[in-house]
Amino acid sequence: MKRITAFVLVLLLLPAFALADLEVHFLDVGQGDCAIVLCDGQSMVIDGGPGGSNAKLYSYIRKTLKLRHFDYAISTHPHVDHVHGLATVLNVAQVEVVYTPVLKWDSRSFNNMLKYAAKQNTPVVVPNEGDTWKLGGADVTILHCWPEAIDAGRTNDSSIVLRVDYGQTSFLFTGDAEDWSEYMMIDAGVNLKTDVLKVAHHGSRFSSTMEFLNEVRPQYAVISVGKDNTYGHPHPELLERLEKIGAKVLQTDELGTIVIRSDGETITPVL
Repeated sequence: MKRITAFVLVLLLLPAFALADLEVHFLDVGQGDCAIVLCDGQSMVIDGGPGGSNAKLYSYIRKTLKLRHFDYAISTHPHVDHVHGLATVLNVAQVEVVYTPVLKWDSRSFNNMLKYAAKQNTPVVVPNEGDTWKLGGADVTILHCWPEAIDAGRTNDSSIVLRVDYGQTSFLFTGDAEDWSEYMMIDAGVNLKTDVLKVAHHGSRFSSTMEFLNEVRPQYAVISVGKDNTYGHPHPELLERLEKIGAKVLQTDELGTIVIRSDGETITPVL
């Protein structure tokens, strides 16, 4: 009897010490960005992809992941290829809070996001650098948010940059942040070292500078990009820089939706 009681006690204590898997789904939304992070029953969506991806996003959320609730939604910046699908997210799932670097933007896609957020009384908030919160057993940290970049004509550099730490592993999400933002983060001394980098701006040569990549040193570099896009993304210069640091490149235009799992110690792409 004592052995059974002790065994039950161990089972009850296990959840406090054991990590369940964290999963990041980098959706194939064409020339745009959308990632969904799942951990311990909680969920976060980072961007929603461009116009034309609504049906795919709806199907993935409702049918593949069977989600009807997000604890957090991040609009890294207001460009349509990132913000458009967040209206779909807010239309099909309850969202507790939306983080964005700007509260006003003159586009139908951005205003639709605000409209559906208002319908479900979801607060829309500009975060501060250094803000942190829990996503299950993971820690989320805002590394960069520079709303003033929009006034300077550098909307990409207004992108929210955040990291997700889970046990000994980490993921870095960079929106479309360009060189100015990268140098600002380096100068600020924030922790950029990560296992998985969501490459900024779909592999543009104006992001992911060598100085930045030398700080990040990811094992995997995920590029969310449309097949045969007119921008020439990912740019050969960027791919050369990733090769120099030894990162394994995973592209949505080649692999489709990419799922990467962490058990808190190791990173495993599910391809």
